Amino acid sequence: MEEDAGEGSVTKSVAMMACTAMALFYVAILYSPTWILRLPPPSSFKQFMIRRFICAAISSLVSMLLSALILLPMRSWEVSHLFGVYGIRIDHIWQAMVFPLSLTSLMYAGSLLLKSLLIVSSWKQYKNQGRGIAIDYVKNVPQNILNWVFSTASSILAWRNYVVAPFTEELVFRACMIPLLLCGGFKIYSVIFLCPIFFSLAHLNHLLEFYSKHNHSLLKAFMVAGLQLGYTVIFGSYASLLFIRTGHIVAPIVAHIFCNFMGLPVLFARGKGMVSVAFVAGMVGFLWLLFPVTDPALYNDRTDNCRCWHGYCTWT
Repeated sequence: MEEDAGEGSVTKSVAMMACTAMALFYVAILYSPTWILRLPPPSSFKQFMIRRFICAAISSLVSMLLSALILLPMRSWEVSHLFGVYGIRIDHIWQAMVFPLSLTSLMYAGSLLLKSLLIVSSWKQYKNQGRGIAIDYVKNVPQNILNWVFSTASSILAWRNYVVAPFTEELVFRACMIPLLLCGGFKIYSVIFLCPIFFSLAHLNHLLEFYSKHNHSLLKAFMVAGLQLGYTVIFGSYASLLFIRTGHIVAPIVAHIFCNFMGLPVLFARGKGMVSVAFVAGMVGFLWLLFPVTDPALYNDRTDNCRCWHGYCTWT
């Protein structure tokens, strides 16, 4: 496997400065309504989150514009090609959704098994209450699913976790930054581990928020923030690899949504040793299938003699 994505037409210093500016701007703009625009405090949590949604969307658009201003003159691309640079494509979209989702779910084999065991336990408890074979329990499943869907759709936090954060963060930290870093001459493996650092910087504000709002000690705040930063680095590396390998922005977005939904993987559960076995088996399967499932040939009609910035032509 080759590591070089080609000779860069953007200097490394320009790429680094642009990525740093985009990461800082993504965080700073979240506080602009109060600190810069001097708007009155939001009257509700929902209004507060909507303000942040608008700020995140603006940040994404500004980052895409900045990236375009740097890349277009250097590569003499047409504007239509820029969507391909950002991985915004409709071709091979089902592959970009199904394959990364299936691959990511292997990391959560322990979590999925635990959820399944809890459902079976709940069903057995329902049955032991003298309700026969629990036909009513089975009949209530579709209604419970619908109730969950409507409840989730009306939750402002769900919109943040499953829509706004995945789309805006992947656009900024993958679609905008990775082309700059690769065109700047950074090696592919360097980008996979460098890009998540910018991704983690954008989450440092959670340290201050956790410390100020929850009145915890600084040590606890650093521990919680450190755990979160470690997780974002790992996920950021994985999302960057997905984007570079597939050339499709949908791939890391789908993985991001699924990871936000599942939370941290369950490594073990008291009295349920099979959960740990499932976790280990899932991780082995994930590592074994990582490169075959992200084979660029699955997501592109051809990988020879193609015009690409991300170097999928050189991956084998």
